[in-house]
Amino acid sequence: MTTIQSITENTQSLAALADNELQAALLEGVSRTFALTIPQLPQTLYVAVANAYLLCRIVDTIEDEVSLSAKQKKHFCSAFIDVVKTGLGSESFAEQLAPLLSDQTIPAEHCLIRLTPRVITITHSLESTQIQALADCVETMANGMPIYQALDLHAGLKTLKDMDDYCYYVAGCVGEMLAKLFCHYSPEIAKHETELLKLSVSFGQGLQMTNILKDIWDDAQRGVCWLPQDIFTETGFNLAELTPETDDERFRLGLSHLISIAHGHLQNALTYTQLLPSNETGIRNFCLWALGMAVLTLKKIKDNLNFNDSNQVKITRNSVKATIVATKLTVRSNLLLSLLFNLTSRHLKTPDWHYSPTNSVGK
Repeated sequence: MTTIQSITENTQSLAALADNELQAALLEGVSRTFALTIPQLPQTLYVAVANAYLLCRIVDTIEDEVSLSAKQKKHFCSAFIDVVKTGLGSESFAEQLAPLLSDQTIPAEHCLIRLTPRVITITHSLESTQIQALADCVETMANGMPIYQALDLHAGLKTLKDMDDYCYYVAGCVGEMLAKLFCHYSPEIAKHETELLKLSVSFGQGLQMTNILKDIWDDAQRGVCWLPQDIFTETGFNLAELTPETDDERFRLGLSHLISIAHGHLQNALTYTQLLPSNETGIRNFCLWALGMAVLTLKKIKDNLNFNDSNQVKITRNSVKATIVATKLTVRSNLLLSLLFNLTSRHLKTPDWHYSPTNSVGK
């Protein structure tokens, strides 16, 4: 069976599923992590958040597609913003984009693009406030990500602020969207809306920075580096010289500084989670599982600063299970959560490195 035949048959099988089953199957195909965490949410939130993740994944698919030119990517991103806002034109969007996807895009994402009309139908079955939150997020992401297509990133981003801005476009705006959805869901949560929205950007950045650090060498194979040169300028290392064979204490020192910065953002993520009502265990677990896996990943990176393959710092299934068990036991107690966080992340902060997480784009 050819790849095209397989994708066609999978798409047809998925199209026969009910909406909730369809979203669950698509999530399982494109992200096992979110397929695990999103179902922890209350049902009314699950539908919206699952849909939101699929919308964001469509934007990611456009941006990651190697066969598309920068001009084509900008076109499809702009078209998708209109599709999400209006609910119109999804069939044409899918019909134009699907044939352009290469074999480097995974089959699950091929299916997702082909099934964009179903995903958009679900989007516009949501409440208007939810739709607005999703549309705002997609617009920010789809307008922001193409900025980086025109940059030469083989030697990294210029400054930490550039990294902050990138993280906002790919993750911070998602954090804002989730905070809006949570506040819409619960008047009690909405009491802390201003603080949650501010912290949500930092939460998103902490998770994205962890991914960037974990995937340094995967990105390098594509000629891309998302690390900020100014951090490494302070240690005396030039990112243009970075290779998987690099054995340089100056690079490791810069990497340690970035781990410390990511730790600060994850500390904000904990504060964010502790602001949620203790009885909302599903929402808390959704946040805590992502936070816990990020902390464990940073620990593996910190313990193995010489790593040159993402598999070397990938957390094990047992670590994921341990995270789930630990957070389920402590989910209702802010005190226990703080103790757990401090215990597991105590070596991540660089003693002589001071950084206060902020983000100018997301303000």
